[in-house]
Amino acid sequence: MIDLSKLAEPGSIEESLVEKIDFQRMPRHVAVIMDGNGRWAKQRSLPRVEGHRAGIASVREIVETSARLELGVITLYAFSVENWKRPRYEVATLMMLLKEYLRKELATLMDNNIRFSPIGRIDGLDESVQRELRYAQEKTAANTGLLFQIALNYGGRAEIVDTVNRIMTLLREREASDFAIDEEFFAAHLYTANVEDPDLLVRTSGELRVSNFLLWQIAYAEIHVTKVLWPDFRRKNLFEAIVDFQSRDRRYGGVDEPDSRMWVEADSHGRRQS
Repeated sequence: MIDLSKLAEPGSIEESLVEKIDFQRMPRHVAVIMDGNGRWAKQRSLPRVEGHRAGIASVREIVETSARLELGVITLYAFSVENWKRPRYEVATLMMLLKEYLRKELATLMDNNIRFSPIGRIDGLDESVQRELRYAQEKTAANTGLLFQIALNYGGRAEIVDTVNRIMTLLREREASDFAIDEEFFAAHLYTANVEDPDLLVRTSGELRVSNFLLWQIAYAEIHVTKVLWPDFRRKNLFEAIVDFQSRDRRYGGVDEPDSRMWVEADSHGRRQS
């Protein structure tokens, strides 16, 4: 049972948004492209790394709020394969902040029954980062609430390539050269195997692109774009995204039953006229 008192203060904007949410139609998996840290810092005449530092507070609040909403999965896009092109100092700071977050927030993850799992080319990260990730993953492995996935050294195309190579290796080992691969089999070998695809993709900072994120998994995700920069993104903004999601008519390529009958009747009428 969701404790609404932990989601919003009485009389607040958050409370008015929570009242609009239908808790029977919640997204099972929310994916977030966290964008705008650099612009946030620039607007304040601060170094870019201060934007990343400020963004940690948003991560903390959104992950905790997602757990309180009893979502199934939240996936945050933290560091892409393309981000290695950034200045070395910025990359080093990002990795330091990641390790700092994991150390400080592990107790919070445990208290909120949150299971932590990194996805991406994790073996391409510094060993000190890998060690912190493994520790957090192992400590939270028995938790049964929200699955918190963080995408690191991640790229959607890279994931698809890695999946193809993984499957090719598997088939060679089985000597199954004539094996037929379908979507279900392919999905079972992605980084996100056994995790439901995102229902809702949130993009901060107003950019209208998916930035090589979960390309296979977001095939039918509803996309919510907000101009709010990531360091300013808070639970109010997450509630807004969920309300927007629930306003959508999700048909997965089909049509509503009334629309279907309309087309049948129109087709029948057309045939009669001919």
